[in-house]
Amino acid sequence: TDGSSFKVTKGAPQVILELSANASQVKTDVDAAVDGFAARGFRSLGVARAEGDGLWNFVGVLPLFDPPREDAKATIATAFQMGVDVKMVTGDALAIARETAKTLGMGTDILDAAGLGDVKREETAATAESIDQADGFAQVFPEHKFHIVDVLQKRGHIVGMTGDGVNDAPALKKADCGIAVSDATDAARAAASIVLTTPGLSVIIDAIKESRRIFQRMNSYAIYRIAETLRVLLFVSAVILIFNFFPVTAIQIVMLALLNDGAILSIAYDNVRYREQPEAWNMRLVLGIATVLGVVGPIAAFGLFTLGDQVFHLNHAHLQTLMYLTLSVAGHLTIFLARTRGPFQSIRPARILLLAVLGTQALATLIAVYGVFMTPLGWGYAALVWGYALVWFLLTDRVKLLAYRILDPIRSEPVALTGTPTPEEGSPTGTLEGVVHSSTVEPFHSDVDSEHPVYHDRSDCPYGREIKGNGNDTPGTDDRRLCDWCARGRTSAA
Repeated sequence: TDGSSFKVTKGAPQVILELSANASQVKTDVDAAVDGFAARGFRSLGVARAEGDGLWNFVGVLPLFDPPREDAKATIATAFQMGVDVKMVTGDALAIARETAKTLGMGTDILDAAGLGDVKREETAATAESIDQADGFAQVFPEHKFHIVDVLQKRGHIVGMTGDGVNDAPALKKADCGIAVSDATDAARAAASIVLTTPGLSVIIDAIKESRRIFQRMNSYAIYRIAETLRVLLFVSAVILIFNFFPVTAIQIVMLALLNDGAILSIAYDNVRYREQPEAWNMRLVLGIATVLGVVGPIAAFGLFTLGDQVFHLNHAHLQTLMYLTLSVAGHLTIFLARTRGPFQSIRPARILLLAVLGTQALATLIAVYGVFMTPLGWGYAALVWGYALVWFLLTDRVKLLAYRILDPIRSEPVALTGTPTPEEGSPTGTLEGVVHSSTVEPFHSDVDSEHPVYHDRSDCPYGREIKGNGNDTPGTDDRRLCDWCARGRTSAA
């Protein structure tokens, strides 16, 4: 009313204190107020006032209640169960960050970002270790986010980060998987690998699950493709070298390839069970299992070739048709061996995969029986091929289980473990908002439900045993299934 003017500013209490001329007089009271609000779950804003062009004076602290989303705690708990370690990165004060972490069920080892050192230089080993082991970071500035991601990556972790603002863009770009939340700025969306379209972080869990399903399908495809290549290559080469005879014609090889590709495309939609720990390629295991399947196949094919030549006295043209149908049927049955680490029936194949295999093999059988581009074989010999292939399919399934026990003994032998393994026990760890990381070390399988350690969460039994379809209604565990063998073996082992 008297025509005088004044200015008011608000912001983080520690920043406003640095602007204020009376900081030394009020700092103790301000810190006490901020800590008191933080203990009750409130964030704080400092307020300062200046008369005209005069000095700023700190006048008070405003509490703000900004609780985490209702699904945040369950999302973080599920992430921990899946081997993903969650680190909180926030610009809030240390006290409020610890209170928020406690509310969300996270650890309370929160570092003050001001103590991280010069973000433009390499961290000391001790500081890098503290960043790795911390549960979160408080009073973070934009450059700290990039620095935290960089340090974790240099320590061998796969790092992801969520963010929404322009200042998050560098860290989102740096992370192995940048995740822009639903209300993110255009800059954050452009820098991110994934853009969420719905509020909250729970959809990230769905993305992790889907990525692990994709990995399992890729693993199955790699094993099958290598095994099938070895099967055809070894058998055809051996027959040519030993008998000076081509067991299949060029047109038959082309038809084998076409029918194989038509069926294997459907493996992209197959039913798989993702594992509860981060995945990593184990090429020793992939090549080992593929080699076993690829060597057993030619042995079986040689057996039928010998029967056709020495017992049924088929001429060369009929032998070629016989071996074409054998390689086709046995090769497609290998798909059902490659897709599981347990017995072939432990995971029901997707309908589209089953129909694709049955359809292509019905076509291959008709081609062989009625002699399309080859000598007709007849229904009697076609039935012999199917029966012979099915018998060897069952035998090879047993050989596959033995191979897994030899090549992957950590997950194939009974171990008295329950609960989520700690890093010291060898379990990989990993992270979500603000930072996600997982170990690059090949993980071992372990149950994550300490109350029901004999249930597997949509995973093959690590010991290759059949899992019964008994559901468990534990929230957030999808269709956890009881493994009767583990129920007996683990009880005695413990």
